[in-house]
Amino acid sequence: MNFLQEALSFIFTAANWAGPAGLTARILEHLQYTVIAVFFSALIAVPLGMLIGHTGRGTFVVVTGVNALRALPTLGVLLLGVLLWGLGLIPPTVALMLLGIPPLLAGTYSGIANVDRSVVDAARSMGMTESRILLRVETPNALPLILGGLRTATLQIVATATVAAYASLGGLGRYLIDGIKVREFYLALVGALMVTALALILDALLAFAVWASVPGTGRLSRRRAMPQPFLDDEVALESGSPAVRSPVTNGGSRRIR
Repeated sequence: MNFLQEALSFIFTAANWAGPAGLTARILEHLQYTVIAVFFSALIAVPLGMLIGHTGRGTFVVVTGVNALRALPTLGVLLLGVLLWGLGLIPPTVALMLLGIPPLLAGTYSGIANVDRSVVDAARSMGMTESRILLRVETPNALPLILGGLRTATLQIVATATVAAYASLGGLGRYLIDGIKVREFYLALVGALMVTALALILDALLAFAVWASVPGTGRLSRRRAMPQPFLDDEVALESGSPAVRSPVTNGGSRRIR
């Protein structure tokens, strides 16, 4: 309990948020590593998943590749990267990419492959090319599953980006490593709490994106109400009257011929 009190006191002290080693700087570094890893993971996994899901070829690659990448130990890959490329941004980025590719690849492939075939056949019958079908028909319908894979990948990467501190980088992992090293265990708890809070915030944002991207709901577009005829207009139209009176903004009326 003392560790928790000291950790919360550290977090809620304004002076600890300033400076090059403050909480603000560490959070921004952590987000930087996360964004870089997610970007390169999506750059590889999303086009590959779209291609395999559209053509139906290479499904075995998805199943075996996803399971193989998930079996790789992130810390082991990081240490191997340090031996190959030295300290810096490359080893943790590669290690985190291998963690983010499987959910992105699986989500993209599942989304494209599970689009209603009748919709795809209708698009082909209209003369659309395969690339236009993929980009304008299948991808919008598969967007919730693609964003779901992005959500999973982001959470796994942001929770594991603490390993970047092993490559002499910053981020919230510095609190974990430095706190254990100097036996100030409340600092390690500070790092754990901040990573948890950051993951929850990103999860909420991506959950909203998944909810808003469901096709056919129009959750992000404003619905414009169609103008409804007045009751006297309907009566006049049914009675075959040659003129219909409708109100105008200044309180008068005009005749429609």
